[in-house]
Formats: sequence, C-alpha cells, structure tokens
Amino acid sequence: MKIRKNSRIKELVNQNYDQLEPTYKQLHSTPELSFQEKETSTLIAGGLKRLGYDITTNIGGYGVVGILDNGSGPVVMFRTDMDALPIKELTGLPYQSTRTTTNDSGHEVPVMHACGHDVHMTVFLGIAKIMSELKDDWNGTLMMVAEPAEEKGEGAKSMLKDGLFTKFPRPDYALSLHIKPSLQAGYVGYTKGYAFATVDSVNITMKGIGGHGAYPQDTIDPVVMASELILSLQTIASREIKATDAVVVTVGHIHGGNKRNVIPDTVNLELTVRTYDDLVREKVLESIKRKAKGIAMAYGVPEHLEPVVKVKEDPTPAIYNSAELVDTVIPAMKSILGEENVVEIEPVMGGEDFARFGLEEPRIPIFMLRLGTSSEENSTQTLHSSYLSPVPEPTIKTGILSMTASLLELFSQNAEN
Repeated sequence: MKIRKNSRIKELVNQNYDQLEPTYKQLHSTPELSFQEKETSTLIAGGLKRLGYDITTNIGGYGVVGILDNGSGPVVMFRTDMDALPIKELTGLPYQSTRTTTNDSGHEVPVMHACGHDVHMTVFLGIAKIMSELKDDWNGTLMMVAEPAEEKGEGAKSMLKDGLFTKFPRPDYALSLHIKPSLQAGYVGYTKGYAFATVDSVNITMKGIGGHGAYPQDTIDPVVMASELILSLQTIASREIKATDAVVVTVGHIHGGNKRNVIPDTVNLELTVRTYDDLVREKVLESIKRKAKGIAMAYGVPEHLEPVVKVKEDPTPAIYNSAELVDTVIPAMKSILGEENVVEIEPVMGGEDFARFGLEEPRIPIFMLRLGTSSEENSTQTLHSSYLSPVPEPTIKTGILSMTASLLELFSQNAEN
C-alpha cells in the first residue's frame, strides 16, 4: 500500500513540477522585505484559493492562512516564510533579483532571497497542490500558514497575536522546513531535540571621558575599554560555561568617534548571543553585564558613567524538534526518498521563529526539516550570501516529497489510533 502511495505522490510531483519551477523563479526575482510582502502574499493566497483552500489574508501583517477541511481527523499545520533580505544578489542567474526598495529607515536597499524563502514557498505551494489531489487518502484538516517577517523574528509573534490559534483550528502538529546549502540537493537532514538556537540581541554603550587624541592621559578612553570588552566576552564560553553547552557571543557592530585625533565619550557595540538552554542563556547575559561594568570600573569610570547594557525583550526562542514527531515522520521520508537520502545532522546556532508556534500552551509538537540545495557535496555556499543559488531540481521535488509523505503519515497515524 505504501509503495503504491509513494508512486502516486512521485507521479503527481513530476506532473506539477513544470508549473512550480517558473513560480520559484518568479518568487526569486521579486523578493520583498519583512512586513512588505504584499505581492508575495497575493501570489501565495491566489495559489491556495485556486486549489480550494479557505483563505484568510493579512494575519499579523501580510500573513496568509489556508485551510483544507477534509473531514474528521487531526489538524496539521505546515508553515512557510515569505520575506527576503537587504542584500544585493551577485549570482548571475538569468532570474536573479535586481530589485531595490525602501527599508524601514527610509534608505534605498537591494533585496534578495538569500535565505531560501523562495524555495520554501514553492515547496509550500507544491505540497498544497499534492495534498488537495490526494484528498481520498487522508482525513483531517490541513492548515497552510505563510508567515511574514521571519527575518526580523517578528512574523510568528505577530500572527499568534492576531489570533492564529484562536481564529483558526489549533494544530495537533506543526511542520516546516529550511534550506541547508551545505547539504546536497536530493538530501534532507533532521535533528532531534534542539535544532536552532535562542537568539538574543544585546546593545552595550561604553561611556568614558573624551578628549584630544594627543593627550590620552586626560581621558578615559571608551575605545580601549570596548576593545578589551570584545576580547573578554569570548572567555564567557571558554571559561564560564561548560564545554558541552553551546554558546556564541558575537560583536557584529562597533562604533565610536568621528575623527582620528578625537577620543570619543562613548562607544556602542551590538551583539548577537546564541544559546539553547534557558539557564545557560541567563548566565551568559549576566556575564556580559558584569564584564562591561567590571572593565569600566577597572579604568576608573565614575559611577554616573557606568556602561549601559540593553537586552532586547522577547528573544527568538530555540527550536526544539519533538523526538516523537521526528520518529513518526522520518520513516515515511526514508520510504519515499530512499534511506540514504535522509541523514541525521548536527544542530546549528542559527535562529528561526518557527519555534514560537510550539511554545503556545498547551504545547504543540513541532519539527523543522533541513532541505539540501547544493549541486555538489560539501558545498561552501552559505545562507545570507549574495551568491546563494539553490538548485531548483531536485531541491523543490525533494521538499515536496518529504513533507507530503510526512503529512500523510501524521493523518494515517491518527486514524490508526
């Protein structure tokens, strides 16, 4: 029975692919920034509506929800993201993005799908089509969710706040996928437990007493303090946290002063902090504050000029893939893709706000699959790169096959119980 069903799914995917690849290229060449996804959401909503889904738009921004009610059974959610990044594409592809737009600060910026959301959306539409054509093979409710502003870590939060799980059926399971450029196209990767990290944004202002660069003895130099702090921060992971606990503290931006011979009064640092465990997270954030204040004290900074450390509220939480859910769907993926094409992979320190959908009480089991996109083994392509160029085929087909098989397995598991 499963062999016949897999053959039917593959047949449908092959039949529909000639329509899906042009959709992918259109999405790739017409990217939109976070909370600006008007054209993209219209395309997604239109595609779902033509397939018979009950459509609701403008959920939490330009979010789209499509419901396919197919009788009594579980509610299973599949989510895609839609937004792109302010990056200039340099792939040289015939369908590369040449778009520019105005960002939130009013600046004209280039726009590119440098994180694979164009792939995610194409797979999403393919899944929606195949599941609608296989309605005789499953019972339940399929909830297709297109999320805005994932790159800002705001989309899931805004959709939930706008009633995603109150205006619509509450899912029993939630699935998603994310491309992995280092993995060859045709392969998928999975991780049980923690798969993506909690993401904290931290801003530090080191304050000193500025003055002439020729007379540093008359100043308290915040540039020197900031430089020492940057190096000291790296000892948090190496000397304060267990080696078995993952931690990343990165200073991605530093600014102080406007002229080479003027010592400034302040230096501003912007950090990204990545952890999995909540207790480790709290310890790391406290260590950052302690180190900043300790260095200022050591340099004799007056109390009224002590450093200001601000941690952005409501960080993007870590994705924790339900082991039970992973164990349920992976055999279905192996059956349709071949066991050798489904590989277990290490967790990463990247962030993804899909995690929020699994934290709403009562907790919903979630699983995010990683989808290979490279034309070769051990690719050096990376996310958020100007040169990111996923191979459309077999990437898109693999995504649709793996997730369609997973959805059908979840619907059938409930029926058997």
